[in-house]
Amino acid sequence: MPPRFDSFVIFAEMRTGSNFLEDNLNAVPGLHCYGEAFNPHFIGQKDRRSLLGITLEDRSKDPFPLLDAMKAHTEGLPGIRFFHDHDPRVLGAVISDRRCAKIVLTRNPLDSYVSRKIAAETGQWKLTNPRHRRSAQISFNPAEFETHLARLQEFQIEILHRLQVTGQTAFYIGYDDIGDVEVLNGLLRYLGAEHRLDNIVSRLKRQNPQPLAEKVKNHTEMEAALAQLDRFDLSRTPNFEPRRGPAVPSYVAAAEAPLLFLPIKGGPSDRVEAWLAALDEVAGDALARGFSQKTLRAWKRGHPGHRSFAVVSHPLTRAHRAFCRHILSTGEDSYPALRKTLAEVEGVPLPEGGPGAEYGPEAHRAAFLAFLRFLKRNLGGRTALRVDASWASQGEVLRGMAQVALPDMVLRDERLEAELAVLAAQVGLRAPDDLPEAEEPGPVHLATIYDGEIERAARDAYQRDYMSFGYRAWANA
Repeated sequence: MPPRFDSFVIFAEMRTGSNFLEDNLNAVPGLHCYGEAFNPHFIGQKDRRSLLGITLEDRSKDPFPLLDAMKAHTEGLPGIRFFHDHDPRVLGAVISDRRCAKIVLTRNPLDSYVSRKIAAETGQWKLTNPRHRRSAQISFNPAEFETHLARLQEFQIEILHRLQVTGQTAFYIGYDDIGDVEVLNGLLRYLGAEHRLDNIVSRLKRQNPQPLAEKVKNHTEMEAALAQLDRFDLSRTPNFEPRRGPAVPSYVAAAEAPLLFLPIKGGPSDRVEAWLAALDEVAGDALARGFSQKTLRAWKRGHPGHRSFAVVSHPLTRAHRAFCRHILSTGEDSYPALRKTLAEVEGVPLPEGGPGAEYGPEAHRAAFLAFLRFLKRNLGGRTALRVDASWASQGEVLRGMAQVALPDMVLRDERLEAELAVLAAQVGLRAPDDLPEAEEPGPVHLATIYDGEIERAARDAYQRDYMSFGYRAWANA
């Protein structure tokens, strides 16, 4: 049976013990780690400019011949250490290669941060003789540490995601375990190596074994800063919504002006399209629609200086629009199957056959409040019904758009006329004098039924949109 792997990669960062781990793996017959072979500034080790006959310049132009050369010139498994800022072309290649074993080396981010600061202060990045140890105290910088932490987490999340979507797993090892010979032998079993280590063989010594309090000048300030960090992300608003695509066919371009509208369903699309038509003094059917990604690229090339834009609405305004247009109504925009299920299964008190003369503010408030509470469950992934684009979180819709077209501007529904005028000025045009008035959907206006309970229900359903776009209570928007 052929061996499971023919190469390996150690995903790590500076000051995580990757040199120590490399030394121990290189002590095992049949394994050879080539260090930071894809560091943009050197090959393998600091100041080295070539490896296996390939120069730094050649590798920078095309990294893949070096990967091939490692396999061709190594008896056994060749390996590399790969950090977040190494050649990104190589990351995709090694992750997708199922014959490449993945090792993920981690360390407490605070320890690695302090260790890196001390090494930069002393100029001592490796220690082989304890008598030559240099020590220093460093100052903890909260903003610098948060940046360090975010970078580490982003890289780890990317690795994990790529392994998951390719159906692979990795051997995870922590800094505190790299000195455990039994753990290292477990790693050797994972790699399929025949030999085992009897003891730790690295010539490298731990550089800063003293407690953190002795290594950080402003230790009290550091403790206070760390107490403010939400290390476990407990305050985040969980997102269980399905990811949305870019919805390119819904995009609308002006007839002549270099403006591209990226509609968020449930927003004031009719008003914006009427404004685009008035801008060029054309009829609405002259606007460009029905784009594909190919024709969208062609439009952009043909309209240099173009601007794209989207419009967000207060979450409560948008939820009320969706409710009136698609759920309460039985007209052409209604969702009859969803309407039926909402009434029969989700407990939304909807009038049969649509709202009649007897349907007043009290009935409307009860039905809309029940719909808002349904939205909280729906957006939280706790119903069997789809998350419709008309009430999906606007942040999630914008993330879907960003796959193809990032909006240059995100305008606000409640300030639409003024912000559209700014947009027109950006492309050297004068905005039309009048923007069509917003039409309130449904038989009962939102202002008639609005109260604190309605506001709380909307905020519960759309926590992410309220936070992302800075929306206040609807009455103050």
